[in-house]
Amino acid sequence: MIKQNIKPVAPSTEEQKLARYAKALGHPIRVYILNLLANQACCYSGDLSQELPIAKSTLSQHLKELKESGLIQGQTEPPRIKYCVNKNNWEEAKKMFKDFWAL
Repeated sequence: MIKQNIKPVAPSTEEQKLARYAKALGHPIRVYILNLLANQACCYSGDLSQELPIAKSTLSQHLKELKESGLIQGQTEPPRIKYCVNKNNWEEAKKMFKDFWAL
């Protein structure tokens, strides 16, 4: 057997971003949340737990994942938090996925 000298290559920044967006979209509840927020005329400031049949702690984890990916943003306005799709990152994610699937 011939051993090849192949050096591992670290993922590029763009590949890491694409993977982060993919992870955020990897759960149907998060896809639902993004659809809900994307179809709002302005930021959603209601209680998202009333929109979804899940525990508030579970919802909080999904929102955290979406915020960490950069796909949504939240602004605290006591006693609520306003959630919006981060339009710049959403457009970037759409372009990255389109380019990826075109390979």
